[in-house]
Amino acid sequence: MQVKYHLVKKDEITAARAGTLETTHGKIDTPVFMPVGTQATVKTVSPEELKDLGAEIILGNTYHLYLRPGHDLIAEAGGLHKFMHWDRPILTDSGGFQVFSLNELRKISDEGVLFRSHIDGSSHLFTPEKVMEIEMALGADIAMAFDECAPYPCDVKDVVKALERTTRWAARCKEAHHHEDQSLFGIIQGGMVRELRERSAQEITALDFPGYGIGGLSVGEPKYLMYEMLDCTVPLIPEDKPRYLMGVGSPDCLVEGVARGIDMFDCVLPTRIARNGTVFLPTGKLVIRNAEYARDFAPLDESCGCYTCQNYSRAYIRHLIRCNEVLGIRLTSIHNLHFLVNLMKQIRRAILEGGFYEFREHFFAHYMV
Repeated sequence: MQVKYHLVKKDEITAARAGTLETTHGKIDTPVFMPVGTQATVKTVSPEELKDLGAEIILGNTYHLYLRPGHDLIAEAGGLHKFMHWDRPILTDSGGFQVFSLNELRKISDEGVLFRSHIDGSSHLFTPEKVMEIEMALGADIAMAFDECAPYPCDVKDVVKALERTTRWAARCKEAHHHEDQSLFGIIQGGMVRELRERSAQEITALDFPGYGIGGLSVGEPKYLMYEMLDCTVPLIPEDKPRYLMGVGSPDCLVEGVARGIDMFDCVLPTRIARNGTVFLPTGKLVIRNAEYARDFAPLDESCGCYTCQNYSRAYIRHLIRCNEVLGIRLTSIHNLHFLVNLMKQIRRAILEGGFYEFREHFFAHYMV
């Protein structure tokens, strides 16, 4: 089935909204944070643990899964859901961001992107048609169109080239995509130029995708600039389609993104900083490696209901992290993922109860960015 978005309630003060997204593998309550499973796994966390902490949808990475183990092998296994033992919804990105991040290892043309593998240096060509072939083989509920992400900072002429190519590639992706149980989302680009963001939004929405990603943000620009781009982009996306802010996952950006009408978010941040011994708290980040926690036998967060906080102390987790024990990374990852998934559930509840504005004010009164 194609995904269907249902708007449940809009906030009266901000652009925040609560909805549901129906997919082949189940319903998703929005707004939602999607943990990233780059190589068919959310690092150190099992599918059962993801379910326990409340994750409703996760991501797979097309670029990495294409290189290892290969989309043909995953299709042979019955698709990404069966391959990784996850029976809830999955979204796959197009691999575009990873390919464009290769810098000297890739060459862009209107045909596509010729790149060398970061693993063995082998040469590969990603065209919109090839990316659709890969994503259809992976079989996620939602696939993203192949786009060109302009870096930050970037000359306006280069942003225009990336925008125009993104529009042409989006049309080619739509033409090549034919998977009845998978929905293809278009991606809006435009750099940090208001007029170009508006132009991209108009061109991509004219292609009538069932949902839309907003790409090219959180790529090094100051947060106020990202919010300005959202302010001019989101209102141009049809109200009956889901809006996905790609690659954004810090707690403050989640709250501000929702306030601007975003429904879906993803980011590697919670597991990445967990591996460095950093965790989210309602007051901001805490670096558990620090010596001050050596004899702190309280949980990471007294108010948290996650498995980590219900069973382990700061002192023990610090010990594990300092000794490079995998359990330490697992415990901090579980906590951080639970924190963001639960934050989105709190936000949704606040919207439904008509108190999102107050929730936002309370959040920023306590959270130190």
